[in-house]
Amino acid sequence: MKHIFHKGKEGNNQTLLLLHGTGGDENDLLPVAEMIDPGASVLSVRGNVDENGMNRFFRRIREGVFDEEDLVYRTKELYNFINEAAMEHGFDRNQLTAVGYSNGANIAASLLYHYNEPLKGAVLLHPMVPRRGIDLPPMDGFPVYIGAGSNDPICPPEETEELKKHLEEAGARVELFWENQGHQLTRTEIDNAKEWYRKHIRGE
Repeated sequence: MKHIFHKGKEGNNQTLLLLHGTGGDENDLLPVAEMIDPGASVLSVRGNVDENGMNRFFRRIREGVFDEEDLVYRTKELYNFINEAAMEHGFDRNQLTAVGYSNGANIAASLLYHYNEPLKGAVLLHPMVPRRGIDLPPMDGFPVYIGAGSNDPICPPEETEELKKHLEEAGARVELFWENQGHQLTRTEIDNAKEWYRKHIRGE
C-alpha cells in the first residue's frame, strides 16, 4: 500500500498509524500526528480503493452503506500491510496507535472488530459502526478515543453511541468526546485526543 513512514525521535517508541478520510491521502493527517505526539514515528497509509477519483480504504454501496465483503477484504489487506511495514521500517508492532478520520476511522474500527489486539490504542474521529451482527474479539481494557460531532450529518449521534456500546461490551475503555459541530475535525477535538493519548497510550 502507498504510504509515508517517518522515524520518530530517539527514545520515543510509539508509532501513529494515520488513516485518511474519503478523498484524502497519506499527507492529510500528518499535522494531526504532529499535534498528538510530535516525537512519535508515523506510518501514514493511502487507501487502495478509487471511488470516482477519491481515495478510500474500502468500497461502499452508497453513502453510509458499506460493501461488507470488500470491507472484510480490505481490513485484512491493511492488517497484513501493517505487519509487513513493521518489519520493513523496524517499528515496534506492539506500540502502534491508529488515528483515523471518517473512512479511515471506519477501517481502524474494522481492525478492532476482526482481529485480536491489532493495535495498542485507537483514535477514531467521526467513525461509524463498521459491521453489525458479528462477535467482537475480547478487548479487555483496550483504550479507544472517539471524537464525534453532535450535528454530524454523516455519522449521527445514534451511530456513535452504538459503536461505543459495541466496543465497551467487548471490554474496551472508550472515551467519547462530543463537539457541537458537523463532520469536520476541530482543534478542540484533537487537543482532547492528545490529552487522552498522553494518559492512556504514553502513561504520563
